[in-house]
This record gives sequence, C-alpha cells and structure tokens, in this order.
Amino acid sequence: MTQTYISDIASKAGGEAEIKGWIANFRSSGKLMFLQVRDGTGVIQCVTSKKEVSEKAWEDARTLALESSLIIRGTVNKDDRAPGGYEIWVSDLEMVGASVDYPIAKKEHGDAFLLDHRHLWMRSKKQHAILRVRHHVIKAIRDFFDDKGFINLDAPIFTPNASEGTSTLFETEYFGDKAYLSQSGQLYMEPGCAAFGKVYCFGPTFRAEKSKTRKHLTEFWMLEPEVAYMDLDGCMDLGEDLLCFIVEQALKRCQPELETLERDLSRLECVKKPFPRIHYKEACDILVKKGTGFTPGDDFGAPDEEALVEAYDRPLIIHRFPADIKAFYMKCEDDDPETSLSCDFIAPEGFGEIIGGSQREDDLEILESKIKQHDLPRDAFEWYLDLRKYGTFPHSGFGLGLERTVSWICGNRHVREAIPFPRMMHRLKP
Repeated sequence: MTQTYISDIASKAGGEAEIKGWIANFRSSGKLMFLQVRDGTGVIQCVTSKKEVSEKAWEDARTLALESSLIIRGTVNKDDRAPGGYEIWVSDLEMVGASVDYPIAKKEHGDAFLLDHRHLWMRSKKQHAILRVRHHVIKAIRDFFDDKGFINLDAPIFTPNASEGTSTLFETEYFGDKAYLSQSGQLYMEPGCAAFGKVYCFGPTFRAEKSKTRKHLTEFWMLEPEVAYMDLDGCMDLGEDLLCFIVEQALKRCQPELETLERDLSRLECVKKPFPRIHYKEACDILVKKGTGFTPGDDFGAPDEEALVEAYDRPLIIHRFPADIKAFYMKCEDDDPETSLSCDFIAPEGFGEIIGGSQREDDLEILESKIKQHDLPRDAFEWYLDLRKYGTFPHSGFGLGLERTVSWICGNRHVREAIPFPRMMHRLKP
C-alpha cells in the first residue's frame, strides 16, 4: 500500500490508506483506543478496536507514548466530529520507534527549556503553525518578485567590508586575511541591478548586536530587492505592494495555521493600500506632543515606533530621516544634504520596523566623501565605487526582515519563534 499524507486524506474517503507518522495524543476507552496521529501535513484520529486488529498490534498500541513513530493502515471514514473531518478505522498498526519520557509534556515550560529543546518544540501545534506560515511568506515573496520579472541573485556570506557599520560585524579569519559575515546583500544587489535592471537576494544575514529584545536575532533572513532608475517614491510603492501581497497570500493559504495561533484576522484584513506616509519631522512632532521623551534628530526606539503607529491599522511609512543616523550609501535631498532619501515601514500592533530602504547615492564624489566621513576603508569599496564610474544611474531598494514579518502576521511577540533554530546573544544551540 502506498503512503497517504494526511493533507490528502479526503481523496481516500471510503477506501484504504496507509499513514506514517507520530503520536500527537491518545486516549483509551476499554476495547477502543483513539490515536491522534500527525505526519507533518496534518493530524487524524485513528480508531483502534481490539477485535479488529491482531493481538500484537493491540499490544503495540497499548505501549504507545507521546511522539512514538508508527505506521497505520485502515479504512478512511468521513466524520464531521473528528479532527479534520475524517478518521481511520485501523486494520493494522506497526510500531517504528518508541518514545520514552518525551521531555515536552502537556504542561507549562520555561522559555529556556523550550529553546534548549527547540529540535522537539517545533513539533508542537503552535510552533508548527508559525513555521508553516513562514514557508508561505517565503513563497509569497518569491512569487511576487518572480512575477514582476526580477532576477534572484545570491549575495556572498563572506564579505570584505561592512554595509551597516563596523560595530556589529562578526569577524572571521579568511586564509590569513580578515572577512566578515554579511550584514546585508544590498551592496551586491546594486551591481546586479546595473546588469539586470531588477534583482533581489534572499538569504541569511548576521548582526553582532548585543541586544536581548524580542525583535532581534543575531542571524536572520532578509529580502533585499534593488531596482535601476527607481526613486524613493518608487521604493515606497514597491514595499507597499509587497506587504499587501504577502498578507493577502497568508490570509488565503494559512487560515488553519492562523486559527491555531488565535490570530485576529480582522487586523490583517485591514492591510490594504494606501499606507499612511509621514515625513520624519512630522513623526518627531507627534512624539513630542505625546510626551514620550523622544529627542528630535534621534532614531526611533521600540516605544517610539509603537507610539507612532498606534493610530493606524496598517503599516506606517516614515520617510526622509536625518542623514547622520542613516547608512553612508543613502542619497540625500539635492537641496538638503542633511536629509536622506530613506524610508522605514513600521508594522501596526507594536511589531516594529519590518522594512528599511532608500534611494542610493549615485554621485561618485559624494559617495567617496561619505566613505571617508564614516571612516570606512576605501580599498574595500573600490568595486562599489566602480558603479559610479562606469555609467552611474539612480537606483533604490530596501531590506525586509523575514522573522519580524512572520511574527507580525502570526501575532507572535518574539522573533525567536519565527525561525527554525534561533541564534541570539546567548543562544548558539541546538
């Protein structure tokens, strides 16, 4: 008999099926045992009757414990009372692997314990749902850009230079030289868009920030599109379209997972164009009036972002930040060199910044002076300066943090649950 996945069980209604999976729950009622079996695609109730199976199969069923692995064969019946609407009446049961004293019992555990057992914790219902949402968000991102004619380019992980500043770099020895784990693939997407017009990279990035907040990881995934001849307004339009598409696809494809997570879907259904857009100076005025203690000219902290977005039911776009709090590669206003052509997208409900972008500096002399001003090694950026020497052009792009986006969609407060194996300041295992 060929294996059937639980997600496809409806096609076997009235017939025979073979399920390979693990025990998610069980209960006994005299000569009947009700087994909740999961296989990664779903959960199904398997009814085992003592008189319908062999003596060995019955004895094996009696020894089953949480997360024991097994193979079930039997008849598929439609039953609206059963989880998922179907159940299997077991004709044969085969033990594959015992599970003794499974450590994640049906009781409360502390965060440290669960993270130490992340390799097992991801089997649990809510963690499983979050990671399935992550999968669909990734697919939505790729579908969005692929359908718009973007080329996916892979940026290197080892780099000779910093893109966001040297204080948060992971340094490593590289055959007698120094290399750094990538903070961003953006610098490499800029030559990419000169070659292909519209490109994106999507991969792991690393920040050695000594931060313990619920919004930070030391290793996280970032999407970074870059488009030739696109200005700041175009950059904001692209980010707006992308987020609307991601949320639309999540609502379409992740209903069971979002229900498991008890996500208020009405909050996601509000995510429609247009997004509100305010100048940085207007944001400063709002915070001063609210009396948050914010100092105009500074970057926004988490409390500031929450205060700014509390009046909105969709992401807020803040644009034109002071140049001195933004990265060296961001272009400034032609008539105001102290204002950068930059933007941040702040998610509603207190989930913080999920997109940061800008128009890039395309003037060779200005870029050279900024590299010097930021005390960056010019020799590490000679290749980057070549883009301004050989056919410079206006271009823009942004970075979207995958884990923050997934956390927002799931309504989950800590990004560590939005990645399979989180890496944080004091977390390097499993």
